[in-house]
Amino acid sequence: MSLKSVFRDYATVSSGDGDLDTSGLRRVLPDIQLHDVTTDDSIDSRIAGVQVLLINKAKITRARIEANPQLRLICLTATGTDNVDLVAAKEHGVAVCNVQDYCTRSLMQHVLAVILAHTHKLRGYTDLATSGAWERIPQFTMLNYPIRELSGRVLGIVGYGNLGRAVAQAAQTALDMRVMIANRPGTPATPGRVDLDTLLKEADVLSLHCPLTGATRNMIGARELGLMKRDALLVNTARGGLIDSAALATALRAGQIGGAAIDVLPQEPPKDGNPLLDPTLPNLIITPHVAWAAREARQRCLDEVAANVADFLRGGDRNRVV
Repeated sequence: MSLKSVFRDYATVSSGDGDLDTSGLRRVLPDIQLHDVTTDDSIDSRIAGVQVLLINKAKITRARIEANPQLRLICLTATGTDNVDLVAAKEHGVAVCNVQDYCTRSLMQHVLAVILAHTHKLRGYTDLATSGAWERIPQFTMLNYPIRELSGRVLGIVGYGNLGRAVAQAAQTALDMRVMIANRPGTPATPGRVDLDTLLKEADVLSLHCPLTGATRNMIGARELGLMKRDALLVNTARGGLIDSAALATALRAGQIGGAAIDVLPQEPPKDGNPLLDPTLPNLIITPHVAWAAREARQRCLDEVAANVADFLRGGDRNRVV
């Protein structure tokens, strides 16, 4: 007998028009209902009676778990689990699983792309070429913006899990950068790593890959930005709350650092605005949480969820967090 199942926010992994193959998921959950979007006022009705619930960012509170005693499994289509009350799930015998290491290559590509875009001043040179400025000069080239080689320069990594390691290895192999790794705030010191303040002073590029915790929230603020080199780049593809957005906007306007590439904000979507959304900010590349979103990565995510469900039905504990 098929389990009643629903994917509450399918549009968080699929852009529509059949871009993903759902056959693997439908093999294990033949009657699954895929809802692109579920509003807050309709989520309770859509999960009523459901035994297997697939979600990405929806909040599954204690109240929702207790209102659905038939619920057996919550599958997260992401690595993070902070949107599910794990304590309540455990108390009520609801299994919870996530997906891991599904978007590493996509995110690594994004980080290298924005580093190179900044380093080669692609936006500035594109503007010069398309504005007619190139047509008006006597020589074949324009040297308005300085370009530097990254070979031998320091890539600082905060958060050395699968994502941080992939970025570090790619930067070493492709760009001949030197890698330094910071001790993450709130964790014990690790041999071979340096404290964050030391890394901030040394890094030519700083890339964040750590989770958002009480210790890491706003870990990059005005003081920390003041420690960085004036030509340093800051890249954040982890969690928006790691950076004080207002402090970064101020630093960019003042030319305190060389530039930033931000893929995440503290509130997503940023309905209440954010200082980093100001289009006049200089040397900022900002994207709407897409570093992870190569089609292959999204397909891998869906296939991983299907594998998690299949394993659960066999009595296993694949990728179980509860």
